[in-house]
Amino acid sequence: MGKMRRKIYSIILILAIMTINLLVLVNSDNEISLNCKSALLMEASSGTIIYEMNSHEKLEPASVTKIMTMLLTMEALQSGRITLEDKVIISNKASKMTGTCLLLEEGEVRTVNDLLLGIAVESANDASVAIAEHIAGSEEEFVKMMNNKAKELGMSDTVFMNCHGLHDEGHVTSAHDIGIMSRELLKHEKIFDYISIYMTKVTVGKKNNVVRELANKNKMVRFYDDVDGIKTGYTEKAMYCISVTAKRNNMRLISVIMGAPSTGSRNNDARKLLDYGFANFSTYSIGKKGDIIKTIKVSKGNKDKINVILDNDINVLVKKGEEKQIERKLILPDKLSAPIFKGDKLGEIEVLKDGEKIQSISLIAQEDVAKATFLNNIYKAIRYWIDN
Repeated sequence: MGKMRRKIYSIILILAIMTINLLVLVNSDNEISLNCKSALLMEASSGTIIYEMNSHEKLEPASVTKIMTMLLTMEALQSGRITLEDKVIISNKASKMTGTCLLLEEGEVRTVNDLLLGIAVESANDASVAIAEHIAGSEEEFVKMMNNKAKELGMSDTVFMNCHGLHDEGHVTSAHDIGIMSRELLKHEKIFDYISIYMTKVTVGKKNNVVRELANKNKMVRFYDDVDGIKTGYTEKAMYCISVTAKRNNMRLISVIMGAPSTGSRNNDARKLLDYGFANFSTYSIGKKGDIIKTIKVSKGNKDKINVILDNDINVLVKKGEEKQIERKLILPDKLSAPIFKGDKLGEIEVLKDGEKIQSISLIAQEDVAKATFLNNIYKAIRYWIDN
């Protein structure tokens, strides 16, 4: 009886050890070993978060701050508020900036294009202040714009105190919020003309022009396949930070690392996240913005039918091999009545995975359809008579 009991205990012990080993194996497959304070991996087109670690911890971002500075610059360019050829007179405040700078002199004149190169490639603090003053009149007003934009984007962990990222008490954000503003910046295709550059030249100086060679602070642009941006940062308190993006097989990822102990460690962690994302996930395209999804009949209008189009791209992030689990469901009326205006929401597409809704995108009118006039009705009657 004692021997039997010992055998049972032995079997239970062996099973327990096997279970523990299995759990460790499973956990090791799901974990990514990182040496930083916080991290995030995001798929850019959908904003889906693939991986996060302490992603809402409020930390100093150092020069990663300049992602917001570049975003507001791109928005000002897009709206026509400024142009790349605008001439900017460098202020005393900009010329006295410390840290990484273009060494701009008070009174010298640089174009917005020059300053944007300085921010994106050199991470220049003086260029950041100069462009902030050009857009908003002062850095203080520009910082208000930064915080307003952060609020608009839902960056609830963020408070900006300056436009460059040097230490300023209360100037904080999170890996989660950096992912959000990085994604927003990348919607401006023109920014890749700047953030993807590895080497460039800029002329500076008020009297004696000096040609400065700039090398991108984001070395991953050169040394990691498919990386084409975005921004690094370092201060003693923030430590080493980065938001980096790469595109492969039509999928763009954003990798954010905050509070790494060294440049090498930061880049290595960012690479790990990108490798993990590209190895395990893919994007499944349901449709592109402007695609005609269906044509619907229209009554009482000057046209008999209208094209219903996608309001935005639909890209769904899936684990590789799970594409067949994705389906779409159209929610549209069979018939519409005039008047209809271009851009009116007429319905939506629901994206389903295993029968559960994971996303929905509006379907809109491609053009106006006015109410039919008396002449329209006569024309329709004649056409009907001829056709029949």
